[in-house]
Amino acid sequence: MEVSPAAKAVGQQEQLQRRMYRGVRMRKWGKWVAEIREPNKRSRLWLGSYSTPVAAARAYDIAVFYLRGRSARLNFPDDAPPTADGDCLSADSIRKRAAEVGASVDAFLLNKNKARKLAAPDLNRQPSPETSDNY
Repeated sequence: MEVSPAAKAVGQQEQLQRRMYRGVRMRKWGKWVAEIREPNKRSRLWLGSYSTPVAAARAYDIAVFYLRGRSARLNFPDDAPPTADGDCLSADSIRKRAAEVGASVDAFLLNKNKARKLAAPDLNRQPSPETSDNY
């Protein structure tokens, strides 16, 4: 069975999109999730489900930084979290901090996109009496 070049391109684009960030994957229904393995354990820390891949990547960065310190490989190395020397965090507190950061990034990006959509009118649509300007 031969696969068309267009189908190959779509498949490759989906793979790149899914592997864009470390510790982030996309669910079948479009949500982005973040999780990380705990050091020296087989278990994983669930970091949450997000609407954008950037929010999931930021949550991962917080968790990996608190688990592995300055040697952690971050998705956004230029925006490393502030260090708190001597801060020994439990898995629950790491999960909580990561979820807070991810949720705030998600909210910021979603509000930014909504504002952009509201600001750009559809120039191909006829104006209605409710939306037209009366001077």
